[in-house]
Amino acid sequence: MNTNGKAFKYPDNVDTDVIIPARYLNTPDAKELALHCMEDIDQSFVKKVQKGDVMVAGWNFGCGSSREHAPLVIKTCGTGCVIAKGFARIFYRNAINIGLPILECEAAAEEIGAGDQVSVDFDTGVILNQTTGKAYQAQPFPPFIQHIIRCGGLLKSLKEGETHE
Repeated sequence: MNTNGKAFKYPDNVDTDVIIPARYLNTPDAKELALHCMEDIDQSFVKKVQKGDVMVAGWNFGCGSSREHAPLVIKTCGTGCVIAKGFARIFYRNAINIGLPILECEAAAEEIGAGDQVSVDFDTGVILNQTTGKAYQAQPFPPFIQHIIRCGGLLKSLKEGETHE
């Protein structure tokens, strides 16, 4: 499982209200919600993001509310992965639950710039900044979590019924 795309760069402490403002949470439609992803911090994000693009952020990404809407709208926009120095724990778990690939890698999050072309190999945890040629090593998820993400989330992986050690 891999992704390849352009980097969108964000600072420390991007909270769930910035990822998807609460004023839009009156609809259960993920595609409609995704139209507002990141708009309070980056109004051009939803107009520019392409399938496979990568969000790169600082510490504590996804802090704030425990809503699953935050990782869901990031995934629904087509984002292939979020790389951060660190994630808020509830966002981390919600991302896995809905099947959004995430990786923690302080050096990559620090050095990858907005607009850089980035590829990620989720099986190995290798992040390659194709713009600079620099590679980074993140800790890949164990196979059972990779399976959840590959299936598109926890519920979908349970419906599939396959188990992994």
